Amino acid sequence: MKAVCFLILLVPLATAAANEEKLDHAPIDSRNAVSIQRGAQVFVNYCLSCHSAEAMRYNRLEELGLTEQQIKDNLMFATDKVGDAMTVAVRRGDAKTWFGAAPPDLSVIARARGADWLYTYLRTFYRDDSRETGWNNLTFPNVVMPHVLYELQGQQVLKAHSGQEGQTGAQTLALDTPGKLSPRDYDKLIADLVNYLVFMSEPARETRIRMGYAVLIFLGVLFVPVYLLKKEYWKDVR
Repeated sequence: MKAVCFLILLVPLATAAANEEKLDHAPIDSRNAVSIQRGAQVFVNYCLSCHSAEAMRYNRLEELGLTEQQIKDNLMFATDKVGDAMTVAVRRGDAKTWFGAAPPDLSVIARARGADWLYTYLRTFYRDDSRETGWNNLTFPNVVMPHVLYELQGQQVLKAHSGQEGQTGAQTLALDTPGKLSPRDYDKLIADLVNYLVFMSEPARETRIRMGYAVLIFLGVLFVPVYLLKKEYWKDVR
């Protein structure tokens, strides 16, 4: 019985591992402030019209080296207060009527889905006339979200490859209509966007890590005099 339960527990783990193998590695760098700045610009221009990020305030972007005036001039289109959260004007009820489901808040989407999933998902949209939006996604089949970046990426089509007899072959995407960006430049843009989404999910991450290293170094240095003091104090105790 224990063996059966153990095998049952292994099934979802094996499935998750199989799905993870299909994901492309996201080439992001949480210390690259310029990349995150570019990603923030992509986010406010293409994502923020439908998706909110209510746990993120514009003034947190100052941690990337931007000034308040730069944020106001280049990244704020929905409000005039730099301390406001990244909300959208569209009502959730209207969005649900238009798309069939209200667009989720993206504040912690990188922690929920993972950087690799987001990087793969945003690059695997393809034309599908059977869908109401005209788009589908290889990573998230039958997603209701349209491909808002298609002008940059272009239009991809799904191609199925024949497999062994009685089995479905692998599915791949091919660029049918080029976009404004080359495939390499589009991948770089998506990497910047994902880099920003990762930053947005935990803006204080780098600060927390630096503080953690500082604390560990302090404790390491403190250990020496404390240990010597302990030896001196107990040297005559048998």
